[in-house]
Amino acid sequence: MQGVVRGLVLPASMVTLLASFTAPVVADPAFTLDARLRYEAVDQDGFAETAQALTLRTRFGLDSGPVNDFRFLIEGENVLHLVDDFNSTANGQAAYPVVADPEATELNRAQIAYSGFEGATLTLGRQRVILGDARYIGNVGFRQNEQTFDAFRATFDGIENLTVNYLYLDRVNRIFGPDHPAGDWDLDGHVFSADYQAPAGQLSGFAFLIDNQDAAAQSSATYGLRWQGAIATEGAPTFTYFVEYAHQTDYGDNPASFDLGLFRARANIARNGLSAGIGIENLEGNGVVGFSTPLATLHAFQGWGDVFLGTPGNGVRDIYLTGGWNVPEPPFGQTLSLAAFFHDFEAENAGGSLGSEFDLVATSRLTEHVSLQFKSAFYDGPAGGPADRNKFWFAITVSR
Repeated sequence: MQGVVRGLVLPASMVTLLASFTAPVVADPAFTLDARLRYEAVDQDGFAETAQALTLRTRFGLDSGPVNDFRFLIEGENVLHLVDDFNSTANGQAAYPVVADPEATELNRAQIAYSGFEGATLTLGRQRVILGDARYIGNVGFRQNEQTFDAFRATFDGIENLTVNYLYLDRVNRIFGPDHPAGDWDLDGHVFSADYQAPAGQLSGFAFLIDNQDAAAQSSATYGLRWQGAIATEGAPTFTYFVEYAHQTDYGDNPASFDLGLFRARANIARNGLSAGIGIENLEGNGVVGFSTPLATLHAFQGWGDVFLGTPGNGVRDIYLTGGWNVPEPPFGQTLSLAAFFHDFEAENAGGSLGSEFDLVATSRLTEHVSLQFKSAFYDGPAGGPADRNKFWFAITVSR
């Protein structure tokens, strides 16, 4: 095919290129809304008062949709205190236990993505980053102020069953908000990950080389492998599992020297909406420094009481049991799921109990856009160890 422009004969490739500029393919832009009203109470030993927090998180954005292989997204975020009898880490209310949801108004995401290369997508700007199950790098989605990254990301999935990611991390915008002294960290971080889907399961490898310019003690190099799979036979329960090992050393300007490991494994069995599982997380410590994942979604691991957001110097071993039920005919709403977790903690290096925790959660999707959640955490610490605490949450989320 050829084209004629004012007497000039153009090759088909040039016609196609010109058409791409003169007749852009534009999807309908979409406004996005995510609002969550949440009540959180924390009763913790050592504090005379119980923290009471009623907060409203609102995100409002615009997604352009694809425009000639480009896509633009911008999103703002606001966190408002309706009841503020708690220590937000930024309001000076140190007489109360911490509820890490400070008031903030900020640019949450502002990114541009390009997918014009076959099998590849490039994303630049302030963006949400969740790698794997967010054990190492995540968005801390449970907290009201989301963690995002100023980053460049390249994702390649042009080879069947293989996905490769590279990210350069320039800054992490943390949950404490822009007014907190540690609200963001400047980084010089290189992140590599690869996932290969084999017939028997998925093999993943990763390397995180993070030089923290604002908190040198958080700089580290972490390398790991993960294998996960499922065994499903018609008429029989479904069995799922994963095994993971990671190795971590000091990196960049970190003044400490360490050589530590992390081991995780979990097995789960499910049938007819019922499930049960057992797992272990073992983070090594050398008596001074523990295996650390400061960019992770930490709330999702080692109990919702958030006792071990920072790994103790002697490390921590968490052996846990889980049970769940997806109610087949919920009495209200479209779906209802219930789950319980029991954690037993001990020091990985020196031994000795670090306490135990029991967690409960119920989640209901009332409509396509509205959901409810109730969560609780009950941590019982050892004498001379972390303080006992009970936490309760109730949240209503509206999204579109």
